[in-house]
Amino acid sequence: MKVRDRLRYWFDRTMDRGTPALIGWLGLCSALMIGVVTILVVLLTNTDTEQNGGWPGVAWMSLLRTLDPGTMGGDEGSALFLSLMLIVTVGGIFIVSALIGVLTTGLEKQIDKLRKGRSRLIERGHTIVLGWSDHVFTVIGELVKANQGERRSCVVVLAEHDKVDMEEQIRARIPDTGKTRVICRSGNPLNRADLELVSPDTAKSIIVLPRAGAEADIDVMKTLLLLNNRVWRPRRPHVVAAVQRTENLAAARLAGGEAALVIDADDIAVRLVVQSHRQAGLSTVCTDLLDFAGNELYLRTEPALTGTTFGEALHAYDLGVPIGLRTADGRTLVNPDMKTLIEPGDQVIVLAEDDLLIRPSSRRPPIREEAVVEAGGRAAEPDRTLLIGWNARGTRIIDLLDRLVEPGSVVDIAAPRRPEEAMGSARANLSVRHKPCRPTSRPSLEQLDLGGYQHIVVLADDEIEPGHADDRTLVTLLHLRDIEERLGDPFSIVTEMHDDQNREVAQVTKADDFIVSSRLISLLLTQLSENRHLHGVFAALFDPSGSEIYLKPAHAYVPAGTTVNFATVLESARRRGESAIGYRLHDHSQDAPTYGVRLNPPKDVDLVLEARDSVIVLAES
Repeated sequence: MKVRDRLRYWFDRTMDRGTPALIGWLGLCSALMIGVVTILVVLLTNTDTEQNGGWPGVAWMSLLRTLDPGTMGGDEGSALFLSLMLIVTVGGIFIVSALIGVLTTGLEKQIDKLRKGRSRLIERGHTIVLGWSDHVFTVIGELVKANQGERRSCVVVLAEHDKVDMEEQIRARIPDTGKTRVICRSGNPLNRADLELVSPDTAKSIIVLPRAGAEADIDVMKTLLLLNNRVWRPRRPHVVAAVQRTENLAAARLAGGEAALVIDADDIAVRLVVQSHRQAGLSTVCTDLLDFAGNELYLRTEPALTGTTFGEALHAYDLGVPIGLRTADGRTLVNPDMKTLIEPGDQVIVLAEDDLLIRPSSRRPPIREEAVVEAGGRAAEPDRTLLIGWNARGTRIIDLLDRLVEPGSVVDIAAPRRPEEAMGSARANLSVRHKPCRPTSRPSLEQLDLGGYQHIVVLADDEIEPGHADDRTLVTLLHLRDIEERLGDPFSIVTEMHDDQNREVAQVTKADDFIVSSRLISLLLTQLSENRHLHGVFAALFDPSGSEIYLKPAHAYVPAGTTVNFATVLESARRRGESAIGYRLHDHSQDAPTYGVRLNPPKDVDLVLEARDSVIVLAES
């Protein structure tokens, strides 16, 4: 190979190094030109050299003319001297222009790289959100609320979207992030190299969000596999994720390993629909429990309560309501038997607005014994329920209803087509029938004889675009509300919706409950990312086989219209083996944002509960 070819190859390799190499070559060319001109001036023009301070002065003059062509305007001397200065000036114009171009290009590339979100993050104690969907805005909003008391906190989003676009959408939906910095990085969470951009080793927790679409669970499982097989230094942050389909839950938990918490979004949506169908206002209670704006659940070690019973602990706080225990061996007991002893190492699960506001009581609050209503049995009656619309969760909703309702209950499915998957099997307590119906058609709804049902559930259509599905649901709700008012309010209405913003629009229909499962799943993921030990608490609350949240008639606990305090309500529930956590005022059931629900009220403040109000309790039935 020729020497010329070797030199050219070497030069090409140096140029491949980018902007620094180009700047280096331009600097070398400048130095060579200044050196050559200085030598020529010193050798050929002795007089001019002496007048300008010798060769150092000439070198300085050449440098100035290279950087600034206007400097030559005041030069004096021989023609040869002026010609050499002109040469260095013209050469400087080309070199400096090229240098400016190189610097501008390099700076633009660096800015473009920053805009693409490809720079490595250096943070500690941050929360990582992997993936991009509508869940991300709820998650970030809740993390901002959760970190209000922190001096500095950070949330990092890694997704296959443009960094600037993600930041603009977040600013539009969450304009005030307080002390929490939200940083976005563009990358594929399924790519190991991209994952390293967000500094997972130093993170506090990682949230894996499911994206929209039928293949969402596949991405979640692959991300969990990637995280589980990664070598962590020094420790692995706790990971929380959600799958959309129940059949993928076992595989996702296997992929994530023992350290990951994976929740079943589909199963929680089914449970909420079924429980809300029987308990009007339940979704508002669940939202209050799951978000960081109102009351939250805290695990507290209370040595002063060791040796006392759980029933006695119910009156142990001025502010805060105990709902259960987390035992020293890790078991979670929600609304345990009132005689359960609190052992050393047990933690009390307390509902409160903030852990700093939980205040043990120095004395037991006054209880008005004359207002305590003794427990009385109530004969359970069969239900008549109407399901309007159909989706993939319909069969599971009916199966769960069959476990909870009394024998002889009926479920009618009002949908355009007959759902054979729900009609085939015999059930112990339910008979299932189909009534042809177009949910958005008023005449079609009126033919259903709506006055004969106690409960109506409107299911969201999963086969069309979510926004359009919510629009169709809104039309159905308007028809149902108008029909209900003409009939005299004979039934409750529970509705599934995709988007929480559409839920706010739908408030005009005055439905009893709106189930926005995507929002509730986002809230649950955020809670678990902050405290993984709450997983057992929420699992128990959403499990129909144990103690659940019930909204029961207030007059079953204290006389309607009588002035009492919440301590009296709490005691009345305790004597039934139930834990009271709040109440709901029927007259305010349509008033946002609480919809009449008040959790963890002061125990010694007077209140009056009317016949249509409810007491919110944890009970087995």
